Amino acid sequence: MSIPNELLYSKEHEWVKKEGNTVRIGISDFAQDELGDIVFVELPEVGDEVKVDEPFGSVESVKTVSELYAPVSGKIVEVNTELEDSPELVNESPYENAWMIVVELTDESELDELLSAQSYKEFVEQD
Repeated sequence: MSIPNELLYSKEHEWVKKEGNTVRIGISDFAQDELGDIVFVELPEVGDEVKVDEPFGSVESVKTVSELYAPVSGKIVEVNTELEDSPELVNESPYENAWMIVVELTDESELDELLSAQSYKEFVEQD
């Protein structure tokens, strides 16, 4: 299981990469592995607002449909439309090619609530 140190993580298994005043968001390697083969990804539109801990989309696998929960609040400034045609990227490359949305932060202090790589590793090992 891959858990890059430079990222932050939510207890809902999203990862967050800070890029200036925006964050790039996707789902963790652990999450994609638990879901199995991803067949469909539903994402919001650029310009939509997301609120911390509220659903912003969903991922459908051969096993189940899972909600995606926003790890931070803000305005969506970019969406990875490549996932519409290639949902399997979530399984193949959860941290590089399968990022889902980029959000302009409204409250940077929300990042303090997220887990470090080490804390996230401990969290998933307890499951």
